[in-house]
Parts: sequence; C-alpha cells; structure tokens
Amino acid sequence: MDKTSGDSVDVGFEAVLLYLKEARGFDFTGYKRTSLSRRVRRRMSQVGIDDYAEYIDFLQVNADEFAALFNVLLINVTSFLRDPEAWQHLRDEVLPKLLDEVGPDGPIRVWSAGCASGQEAYSLAILLTEALGVDAFRQRVKIYATDVDEEALAQARQAGYGEREVEGVPPELLERYFEHHATRYVFRQDLRRSVIFGRNDLVQDAPISRIHLLVCRNTLMYFNAETQGKILARLHFALLPHGVLFLGKAEMLLSYDNLFTPVDLKRRLFRKVSSPAVAPGALFAHPVHADRRPEPNTTDELREHAFSAAPVAQVVINSDDQVSLINQQAEAMFGLGPRDVGRPLRDLELSYRPVELRAQVERVKLERRTLRLRDIEWQRGPNDTVWLDVHLNPLTNERDLLGVSVVFHDVSAARRLLDELEHANRRLESAYEELQSTNEELETTNEELQSTVEELETTNEELQSTNEELETMNEELQSTNDELQTINDRLSERSVELDDLNNFLESILTSLRSGVIVVDPEMRVIVWNRGSEELWGLRRDEADGQHLLNLDIGLPLAELRPLVRSALVDADPMRETTLAAVNRKGRTVSVRVVASPLKGRDGATEGAILVLEENRS
Repeated sequence: MDKTSGDSVDVGFEAVLLYLKEARGFDFTGYKRTSLSRRVRRRMSQVGIDDYAEYIDFLQVNADEFAALFNVLLINVTSFLRDPEAWQHLRDEVLPKLLDEVGPDGPIRVWSAGCASGQEAYSLAILLTEALGVDAFRQRVKIYATDVDEEALAQARQAGYGEREVEGVPPELLERYFEHHATRYVFRQDLRRSVIFGRNDLVQDAPISRIHLLVCRNTLMYFNAETQGKILARLHFALLPHGVLFLGKAEMLLSYDNLFTPVDLKRRLFRKVSSPAVAPGALFAHPVHADRRPEPNTTDELREHAFSAAPVAQVVINSDDQVSLINQQAEAMFGLGPRDVGRPLRDLELSYRPVELRAQVERVKLERRTLRLRDIEWQRGPNDTVWLDVHLNPLTNERDLLGVSVVFHDVSAARRLLDELEHANRRLESAYEELQSTNEELETTNEELQSTVEELETTNEELQSTNEELETMNEELQSTNDELQTINDRLSERSVELDDLNNFLESILTSLRSGVIVVDPEMRVIVWNRGSEELWGLRRDEADGQHLLNLDIGLPLAELRPLVRSALVDADPMRETTLAAVNRKGRTVSVRVVASPLKGRDGATEGAILVLEENRS
C-alpha cells in the first residue's frame, strides 16, 4: 500500500471496520477514529501485516484473529473499586439517599454498562450488601452487567480472580465476599445469583429500563461526540426519575445539562434530569374570554361535576384531617359514599389500605410539597391485584394550608406491560446471544470445511502413493504371516504350560487350610482361597475386586489396616499380629495374621499377601 496517500489509508481502515460489522456484527463506526486506528495498526504489526486489504484477507482465513483483534479494540481495563475516593463517596453519600428514595422494601435495579470482566459489577454488589445486609440484598437487588465482549463476559460469569486482580479489595471485604480456592478468589455464590451478565451494545441495542443506579465508567471516552450523545440519551431513558449516573474520571457531561445534573462533578456522579412536566390539564386548557365568562353559580356547579367525573380516583382532605371531597372513581374503587364526607380520615379503611395515608398526609402538610408513592400493590380481592401510584398534593392559598388532595392512579396495565416488556427483552437478549453464538459456530465450521477440502485433496494424492506401497507391503506381510504362524505355534505351547502352572497354583491355594488373601497396592482383593471362604463365609466371586477394608466379614479390618500398609510400604519382609474375630459360624475366635509384601521381578512391591490361621489352642 502507498503510505504517502492519507486517503487510501482512511479507505483501507474503513474497509476493515466495515468488514468487522458485516462479518461479526460489531459496529465500530461510532468509536474515535484516531485511537481505533492506532489499535488496529498495533495488531497488524503484531501479525506482520502492513496493508489493510491484506489484513482483511488474513481475518477471512484466520477465525482466531477476530478474538485477538477484539481484545485489542475493546480495552477491558478494570479493577475492583477503581478510583477508591469516588467509590467511597458513592457508598457514604449517594447510596444512602438513593435507598431512602426507594423505600425500605422497594426493588433496587442497578446497571453496570461496559462491565468488562465483572469487577465493577461485583464491587456494586459488595457496596449494596454492606448497605442493606445479605438477606435484603438477595431479595431486593438486581445488578445487570453488560458488555460487547463475549470473552470478557464469560470470564465475568465465572466470578474467579487471581491475587493481583483482588488487590484493590480491602482485606475485611475480601474475607467476607470471596472464597479462596488455591490461587483464585471466587465471589460468593449466594450473592452471585443477583448479578446478571449479558451482551449489550450501547450503540445499537435497547437499554435496560427502570434503573436506579447506572455505572458506565471510562466507556464513553472511546466514542465520538455524536455517538456519545446517542448513548447518553439511551442512558437517560434507562434511569428512573432522579436516578444516578456514575461515570469515569475522564468523562464530564458538560454539554448535556438537559439530561443530567451534577451530584458531585469531581467524582463524576450525575442525577437524571426529568423531562419537562406538563401541569395537569394544561394540554386541554383554553383561555376563557371575559365577555363569555359563565355566571358564578354555573362555574361552581361545573367545577363540582368536573371533579366528580374525573377519570382518576381523588379524595380531598381538609386541614383538620377530615374528608371534604370524594369523586365518583374514588367511591367505586374504595367503596366510599356521600356519608363518608365530613368523617375523620382515621375512621376510614382508606387511611391504611391500600397504603398508610395518615403519616403521608402529615408529611405533605408539614413540608408543603408534593409527594408521590410509586408501585403500591393492593390486593383488592382473592384474584384481583391492583398497582397504584398515589399523588399527595398540598392545597394552599397565599398563606394558609387548606388541605391535601390525594389522587390514585391505576397503573396495573402499565405495570403488566412493563413486566411483559422486561420478560420479552430477556428472551430477546437470550435469543440474540444464541444467534450470535450460532453464527460464529457456522462461520468457524465453514472455515473448517474449506480446510478439510484442501486436506482431502492432499490426502487423495497420498493415498495413491500409499496404494503402491501397500502392494510392496503385501508381499512383506506374506512373509511375516509365515513367521507369525511359527510364533503362534510356540504361543500355543506356552499357553498349555501356563494353564498347567495356574492349575498347580490353584491346587496349592485350595490345599492350604489357612486363609490366603492377596491384595494389590490399592488394597483390592485379587486372590481369595478356599480357606478364606471356610473361615469367613464369603465366596471368591463376592470378594474379588473389592476393597479389603469394605468386606463384611467378622475380622476387625480397621485394626488390620496398619499391618497391610506396612507390608505395602515398608522394606520389612514380614509382619504378624493376632486379632479377635467372629468366624462364619458366629463363634469368637483368635486369628493369627501374617502379612508379607508381594514382590515383582524387579523387586518392586506389587501388593501384599495375608495368611490368616485360626488359633485352636
């Protein structure tokens, strides 16, 4: 390639990115070109290639090169509690406020975007467990950890790290949250179940929704400004109102104040800015001209009917905690009626079902600010569960508090849709992972088939030569066959001799009145003579191959273990002992046991010989 032409370099580099996108589905077009080009050139120099087109050819014929290239492009630099000062501020200042907003029983959803090999996700698990306790963490917390690098995700799922990788974890936390196996530290399995790993491309894939804390550290800095804007819009969508975004120290967000506001700019902690809210009824409001203004009594009647016919349940409580107004939806939903107007709130079931209202009303009256209670579960009937959002708004004039308006929004349908969407997203993520894996396997198989075809062509030529050699070998085999026939005759003679020797040995063992047991170095029985059968009542076929110490006989085998071990290990040729035992007839007898090593031709110990003789004196 002509390196003097900058355009040709750019075209060649873009061709590599396009090939990676088409072949493996990785879209690097949103990454910063200078750093990306530098990393590609570094990998090319490692394999000894200078030309981009030649490198694409190299990728086409070397499937393993994709993994090596992605390891260079996707810089997985991470550690436990990286930048300790920022993590300490998150633990001491941000998490307590976030947990107070969620409430004592609400679920907590955390997303670690660009988690690499998982240290960041497990750091979050440690901090949340410290703040909530083990039981509350397992019941309430879900940590979603995502990355585009499948190899890094595979390592993260194993949750095992070397000694150097856990250096940033304080010793007391290391002892509480990791199990030490040889040279690896493995994160606790009971807490590991709350950390869910999956592949997610921040540029292309849909974000995980309803997140309280989103950690995306030192990931945005690899993208250009346009792609950063797209990603930040997705992260903004993922967060719940007032959710917290935790970035790396190289990322500022100075030009995105419409999406995030700094909580602590030095430590790169930001809070989501909610979309501009529209005041209730503002979308449908129209100016009323003075010359067409209704009469006062008509306005009051219209206001009363409008309140009564409102599509959401609403109850108004005055400053003395008495129920002043109830609309039709509230009457139908909670079984209220005109008789309940004027009654104290504490006398109504509504004061504690579906949610404890009295304390919340007092809080609104005291603080004089709107309070919103989310995802209130109400078991209205045996098979009827309703989810509500409750809004409490203070009603004031210029000086005094007039009362509190309590509005109940039925969000059951939205809740079911969100659950279904989350389920569908999980299934989609799983299907995408399976498809990605299948595509990679198919590509690998195609390459293997191409290689196999080439090997078959070579093999065909080799077979031709082999056929010629076989003809020569056939003649040699004929001669060898004659020799084998002679050897076979000799083996037949040796087999007859061996049978005679075996019969002779069997006769000796059968003739011995003493019990003879031979075991191998693992103490498995290989010889059990008739004397042993008579003494213990256990047949040869029942004893052969069994561990000596596992046999169900009347001999105290535990006391016999040291004697056998000595025969197997020590150089002393013979040891003996006398043991009290119970023979096959159930009588207590004294048995003399002599153990000696079974030596091979080379002098090595190949087992032990036990001779057992009943003392009849």
